[in-house]
Amino acid sequence: MVSTLGVAVVGFGWMGRVHTQAYLRVPHHFPQLSVRPELVAVADEVPGRAEEAAGRYGFSTAVRDWREIAADPRVAAVSIAAPNFLHREIGVAMAEAGKHIWIEKPVGLTAGDARAVADAVAAAGVRGTVGFNYRNAPAVAAARELIASGGIGTVTHARIRLFSDYAAHPEGALTWRYERERGGSGVLGDLASHGVDLARFLLGEIDSLAADTAVFIPERARPAGATAGHTRATGGEPGPVENEDYVNCLLRFASGARGVLEACRVSVGEQNNYGFEVHGTEGAVFWDFRRMGELGVSLGTSYQDQPVSIRHVGPGDGEFAAFQPGAANSMSYDDLKVVEAYQFLRSVTEGIPYGAGLDDAVRSASALDAMARSAEQGTWVSPA
Repeated sequence: MVSTLGVAVVGFGWMGRVHTQAYLRVPHHFPQLSVRPELVAVADEVPGRAEEAAGRYGFSTAVRDWREIAADPRVAAVSIAAPNFLHREIGVAMAEAGKHIWIEKPVGLTAGDARAVADAVAAAGVRGTVGFNYRNAPAVAAARELIASGGIGTVTHARIRLFSDYAAHPEGALTWRYERERGGSGVLGDLASHGVDLARFLLGEIDSLAADTAVFIPERARPAGATAGHTRATGGEPGPVENEDYVNCLLRFASGARGVLEACRVSVGEQNNYGFEVHGTEGAVFWDFRRMGELGVSLGTSYQDQPVSIRHVGPGDGEFAAFQPGAANSMSYDDLKVVEAYQFLRSVTEGIPYGAGLDDAVRSASALDAMARSAEQGTWVSPA
């Protein structure tokens, strides 16, 4: 018998919309779930935004104050898609109110914030899922399986990249993303957090690291009103960019493997250029998010001049079969969030964690904090 689960969304910018659409699509792709999400409430402090979301998607209630959702007995699970500086307060409050939470990375501004939310979730006995969506790509799941099985031999080194141009325009508005107190560590929390999660998901724990960071656009104009996404602004009062545009980090894994993680939000000519290369003693594996269903694989015993072949992932790889019937059919970014919604709801109904959880967020945040310390001190640092 299928029951309903009351869900709410806090913060209705782009990511809040993505979460909402994922809830609506879950029953279509994963009919085996024993619950169906019911859109109960949406909260956003921008006047009119929650009401617009309710009218468009069918939420029963629209409010400006997220605390009303924490107090709403109809709500059993909450998506937290608010800005980073609110993650800790909202996450802890929702857990203490007995709500399961699906929270976007990086879960606060520091490892301390992520740990506070993780502790609150554990103490309340609720479930917590974190928005590390790139690990949900079927090709990434296939790569992990290949690496874990020894298919490329012993991993020697890897390179993970996350380049984007979303902040490349000098007229990009000085929103909360560029402020230390509200946006945290800039590109570290925004993009490098995904890179750390991919690194850990594929290769295991990070033992130590050395990082360098930079701000390439030091000043931006303040927006005249409420913003969503990456808004442009001209003529506003200029203010300083307080957090990082770029990070380059050397990694040493507990396995002995070496790695490089590089992320930049102001890379002109780069649109979501995210991916990885993992090399082993007997082969290599390559993935590019922009060609999400393809996995470059080099296998064999040639070693030198060994070719790379392209494998199109299909049913049997990750959750591909829930979306497409055969290999080489395309999946999308939003599909990865549907997988994430499924993992969240399955965790809630079965009482067993699926997908990325708060422990992953804490470990990622610890690595990001270590990157910031390393860049400041100019030394190798171990994540706390």
